[in-house]
Amino acid sequence: MIAIDFVETASSGVTQLLHTLASTPLAEPAPKGIDTNGVVSFFASKIAPILLAVLGVIFIGRASRGEISKVLTSSAIAIVGLAFIAGAATLFFVGDYLIDLIFE
Repeated sequence: MIAIDFVETASSGVTQLLHTLASTPLAEPAPKGIDTNGVVSFFASKIAPILLAVLGVIFIGRASRGEISKVLTSSAIAIVGLAFIAGAATLFFVGDYLIDLIFE
């Protein structure tokens, strides 16, 4: 009789322990890599406007001193650079689309 009471007490304790362990939340999984979308959106929303504003101030300063040809040359170089950046971003998204299409 004592052994039966002991087994019942132990089983209820184990049941309560298992219920407590099952209800505790598990830790979040470790990050698997760099969030490239977050990095790209950060540069596009925070860094690029600041760089464009600095270029604009430089161009306005040169234009006010009468260096119009240097301003036009610099503006053309900046526009070509922006076109290369836009092309790289386009290739990034096209490549992501192709990878999703191939490995689907």
